[in-house]
Amino acid sequence: MQEYLDMYNALDTYQQVFWGCAIIGSLIFVVQMVLTLIGMDSSDIDVDFDGANTMDLGGGLSLFSIKNFVNLIVGFGWAGVSFYDVIENKILLTIIALAVGVAFVFMFFLIKKQTNKLEHNGAFNINDCVGKSVDVYLRIPANRSGKGKIQVSLNGAVHEFEAITDGDELKSGMKVQVIEIIEKSTLLVK
Repeated sequence: MQEYLDMYNALDTYQQVFWGCAIIGSLIFVVQMVLTLIGMDSSDIDVDFDGANTMDLGGGLSLFSIKNFVNLIVGFGWAGVSFYDVIENKILLTIIALAVGVAFVFMFFLIKKQTNKLEHNGAFNINDCVGKSVDVYLRIPANRSGKGKIQVSLNGAVHEFEAITDGDELKSGMKVQVIEIIEKSTLLVK
């Protein structure tokens, strides 16, 4: 262990900063990844200013968060370590390392945004039928004198419901519109 500390102390200040950010950031990143994989990442702390100034980007993404800071530090540290021997101008090296860190944060946003699109609640809500154009499956008698059936296609699934109408008889195959929900599973159509 002492030999690693001696090697670290022998580095110049820029290398110490880059290696420190790379190693510490990577360790925190690994801990975050493990917590995410076991489902304990919901405690991500977001810096919260006064209400409207939270810089919330929607979809559970916030500009200031622990994860974003860690991504910035990891990108900054490893870019600095990687380009240290290639770029001699230390200010340019720092700017490039910072740009790589910001790119890491941006990549995290893109990945998080895409994974948020994968979330889907498969629960069917009958209220989503109101206003939809649907097909009459079994004829619907006129003036609420009986019930027929309609088929509703929502979220990639076809559902069948009993239906009534206030107007003329609706024949099988006709397109109708759902006006309201009468009972738990009976719809009023026209």
